[in-house]
Amino acid sequence: MASRRLLRAASAGDIDAVDALIREGADPGFQDRKGTTPLMLACEHGHVDVVRSLLAAGAPWNELDNEGHCAGEYASAGGHAELTDALIDHAVSAEMVLGAVSRARPREADLTYLSQPVRYDGDDKLLDTENDAVMMDWEAPLMRIHAQVMCAGKGDTLNVGFGMGIIDGYVVNENETRSHTIIEAHPDVHAHMLRRGWDAKRGVRVEFGRWQEVLDRIIRENESLPDGEKRLFDGVNFDTYGEDYDDLREFHALLPKIMRPGGVYTYFNGLAPDNIFFHTVYCRLAQAELASLGFDTKFDVVDIDTRDPEIWRGVKRRYWWGDKYFLPTCTLTGAAGSE
Repeated sequence: MASRRLLRAASAGDIDAVDALIREGADPGFQDRKGTTPLMLACEHGHVDVVRSLLAAGAPWNELDNEGHCAGEYASAGGHAELTDALIDHAVSAEMVLGAVSRARPREADLTYLSQPVRYDGDDKLLDTENDAVMMDWEAPLMRIHAQVMCAGKGDTLNVGFGMGIIDGYVVNENETRSHTIIEAHPDVHAHMLRRGWDAKRGVRVEFGRWQEVLDRIIRENESLPDGEKRLFDGVNFDTYGEDYDDLREFHALLPKIMRPGGVYTYFNGLAPDNIFFHTVYCRLAQAELASLGFDTKFDVVDIDTRDPEIWRGVKRRYWWGDKYFLPTCTLTGAAGSE
């Protein structure tokens, strides 16, 4: 079988055999009984030419074997740093193309999370109906830094997604701002905010609704206002639940319309937290796409420890596994298209 021979050729680094087998119709994405692909084997042994050929033939960079490992992890485990970087570059390019295709198609909003109740379990977690965590207090040290980042300009700040209000507490209690706006879409969370008096706090404005609708209104209102009266922000944080990277990408596209030049944006960086290679791809992808919008993005490494089983007691699925958090700081320079 040509596809099985392709596995052996890729492992051996036989580029001539690999190219010939692909021409014969061998499947570049073939998986054996362990889920191993030709790309994984080529990455494991550092066969750069074979990797390039397989990727050009359509081998999926994000396929997983039966143990949940991808080709990038095979390359990294084999000590092939340059090959790992090349795979990341390929993955980012592929995802940018897919993103352009995705943006060209109409998307229906997924309102599942907003239509179901949530509950606060003590002071340390917010859970949905499946007991999946919407937010937990182990995030507090991260939220403190996010608050410092978004408040660096001491101007007007915006947080999208209140949750447990951790970052908002740090904003109003530990940082200096001119004003602070909070957008929250979940009715139970909004009701919790009102009970806690957030709508009455000095300098705080609570906007109830989906960020898509609230920001659309702000942008439309700004169009009819002179520059000095437009509602713009100097610092923005994004941390919602029940949304994916396509939603984050959609939010990013709106940022230049609601931020002042020199403003700083940050977001909870929880994409693919259980796979460091995929997580790195998402970091680079966001960095590249934000650069096209005029943002200069850097990631600061923050040490975290969530190993204590007690942290996750009562939570259906653990949503963080690593001991490093890559905290994004994105500055609006206005130089769109630069990286």
